[in-house]
Amino acid sequence: MVKITIDGREFEAEDNAKILDVAKSHNIYIPTLCAHESVSPAGTCRLCLVETTNKEGRNRVVPSCLTAVEEGLVVSTNSEKVVSERKTAMQKLLARAPESPALKTLAEKLGVNGTPLPAEEHHNCVLCGLCTRVCQEVVGVNAISKINRSTEPGAVPFTVNIDDCIACGSCAYVCPTNAITMTEVGDTRTITWPYQKQEFKLAKCKVCGRYWLPEKQIGYMAGKSGQPKEFFDTCMDCRK
Repeated sequence: MVKITIDGREFEAEDNAKILDVAKSHNIYIPTLCAHESVSPAGTCRLCLVETTNKEGRNRVVPSCLTAVEEGLVVSTNSEKVVSERKTAMQKLLARAPESPALKTLAEKLGVNGTPLPAEEHHNCVLCGLCTRVCQEVVGVNAISKINRSTEPGAVPFTVNIDDCIACGSCAYVCPTNAITMTEVGDTRTITWPYQKQEFKLAKCKVCGRYWLPEKQIGYMAGKSGQPKEFFDTCMDCRK
């Protein structure tokens, strides 16, 4: 365990714990868009910046999702430096997704009213990379390509290999700006990504008749678990 100070309050934290996680565990708010407990941190949104001073007196502004605690570290989540750099990061995000309600709400919370930067066309995608990481690290499919970090107008932020996609919808669940959406009507699940859209057939439970999982996801799960596909003929509710 190490002792650190966050906004004037002293805490004990596990060795190598990230500053963001320690702050969250003590209900200290640090804004972020690209962090999620299910995947590894990336530090792409730059909203979780904090100012740190170590016991040797070295002062830095760092992404709290990537920076580990250390003995004697002093952290400020709202210093003048942090507020300034966070504002700049928020303005860049607003330029990438100027019509995103979620982003506008967060910007207002941070006291950022609009952006002087020219609007880009990313269809609400802020290039956070959560969709890529959840597909790779949690689902284990790698259907979504690496994020294109280009900020050129019209740059495609990512592409989806439909053949590999199992229609699980994990990317839609973690997307912070609703750039990826998922809807279900009857026996069809539709997932919409920036620049791509695909419909997937849903399987019907043989007991209750409810459509419950995409057929592609069932095939993937059967292959991973070793269970026969027939095992998934019944939904989870009807197995209880």
